[in-house]
Amino acid sequence: MPPKIHIETTGHGPDLFLIHGWALNLGVWEFMVPELARVWRVTCVDLPGHGRSRETAMPETLGELTQLLAQAAPANAVWLGWSLGGMLGLRAALDFPARVRALVLVSSTPRFVTAGDWPGAMPPELLQEFMSELQRDYRDTVQRFLGLQVRGDEHARDTLRQLRNTLSAHGEPDANSLAAGLEILRNSDLREELARVAVPTLVITGEYDRLIPPAAGEALAANIHNARLRQFPKSAHAPFLSHPREFVAGLRDFLNSMTDRNQETRVSRWSSGHG
Repeated sequence: MPPKIHIETTGHGPDLFLIHGWALNLGVWEFMVPELARVWRVTCVDLPGHGRSRETAMPETLGELTQLLAQAAPANAVWLGWSLGGMLGLRAALDFPARVRALVLVSSTPRFVTAGDWPGAMPPELLQEFMSELQRDYRDTVQRFLGLQVRGDEHARDTLRQLRNTLSAHGEPDANSLAAGLEILRNSDLREELARVAVPTLVITGEYDRLIPPAAGEALAANIHNARLRQFPKSAHAPFLSHPREFVAGLRDFLNSMTDRNQETRVSRWSSGHG
C-alpha cells in the first residue's frame, strides 16, 4: 500500500491536479480553486511532510515522489505545479505520459542550483546554508524562504501575508521532510530530458523572481516542444497570489485550448460572465 497523502477534490469536468512548492501546502490555491472548479474537477495535494500530509515522510528522490503523486492524481489530468511542484510535473510527464494531459509550470526550473552551464539558479552554497539553518531553527528558515519568494514583487507585503496565513492555517511542515525536499532540489537535473516532454505545456514566470529567475522559464519553454511562455511583469515567485486575476485569466486561456468542442462552449459561457 502506498504512503498516505492528503488530497482534496472539488468541481466537475476535466481533471486539473495542483501541486504546491517546498514548505507550503495546498492552501496556496484557495483563491483559484473556486473559479477553476466551475468547469474543471480540481484536485489539490499536500506533499509528504507538508500540510495534512505531515505524518507521511518525504521520499528521497524526485522519481519516488513523482510516483507517489501519480498514484494519487486523477488519470489524464492537467498537472499544474509551482516551483518544486513544477519539477514534479515535468518528471510525471516523462515517467507517466499516459497520465499527464498537459503541464502548467509556474516559477519552475529543470535544475534548481547553478552549474557551469546553468547560471540562472540558486548557488549551491546558499542552498547548503538553508539546509544548515533548517537543522538549527526550521521555523525561522521557512520564514526566510517565504521572504525570498516575494522579494521584488510590487505586491510583496500582501503576498507574504497570504503565504504566512496559508502556513499557519494548514499546519507547519515537518522538518525532516523539508530537509529531504531540499536534497531533492539539490540533486535533480532534468535539462537533458526536456526534449522528451510531449504534452502541451504552459510555462509561467515572474519578472522579478529571485529564487527561479525568468531565464530558467525561458529555457524550459525553448526546450519543450510547442511550449508557451507567459511572464508576469512586476511579479516574483508566486504570481498566482500577487496577480491572481491576471494569472487565472492566462491559465483559463490555456485550459480552454485543451478542451473538446462541447467543453469549449461551456468554458466560453463562463469566461464571458467572469472576466
